[in-house]
Amino acid sequence: MIRKTRFATLLALVLLVVTAVAAYQPATAEAASPTLRYGVSSGQVRTLQEALDRNKQRDYFAYSRGYTTYFGSSTKSALMNWEKANSRTRGVSVNGTIVVNSAKWNLLMSQRRASSGSDSRCMTGARVLCVSKKDNKVRYMKNGKVIYTLDARFGSAETPTRSGSYKVYWKSRYHVSSLYHTSMPYAMFFSGGQAVHYSPDFAARGYRGASHGCVNIRDRATIATIFAEVRTGDKVIVY
Repeated sequence: MIRKTRFATLLALVLLVVTAVAAYQPATAEAASPTLRYGVSSGQVRTLQEALDRNKQRDYFAYSRGYTTYFGSSTKSALMNWEKANSRTRGVSVNGTIVVNSAKWNLLMSQRRASSGSDSRCMTGARVLCVSKKDNKVRYMKNGKVIYTLDARFGSAETPTRSGSYKVYWKSRYHVSSLYHTSMPYAMFFSGGQAVHYSPDFAARGYRGASHGCVNIRDRATIATIFAEVRTGDKVIVY
């Protein structure tokens, strides 16, 4: 009798575990529709920050330190700016708590997915500078694989950065613009006077300014590494 009882108990436990495993669905930060509030910490806050970054709110984050998991003042400011740009009702209560509901989350995730792909022309080539004006990024790629991703800044409406398929035709390590008399270190020219280069102004002021048509980079160390590898004739795709 005791053996039967123990067997029945063991069988019940096994069935319980099997049922739980079958019902379990691995959660991903994007798939969920959380309600995130100011002051909380979670992995989904990091996903929120990345989505806001891709939606041109990156100046609110300390890019040198990367994303965090804390919903603090910088995330709040970025979210409120995004809400204004997307005509969304602000989820701020009387006590100042800002809320990300499922509708806002789903819209942010759809925008994040829409901005994440590289142009198909970037997928071939030993070394490619894949320049996306869609999400303000330069992706240094080798044979279709992204090696580095850098924040990028482009020309204003008066001096736009030209789109198209180009090749690096000249490299200048310590270049100074003859037209604007500004420093352009690690310049890789691809179309007339337009080049991918490090910009001290971009590093200092972020997206509060614009270039004269060049592709500005603010990560000096990484653009120096890329400059050392890129050769004249390498592909540059701007889209």
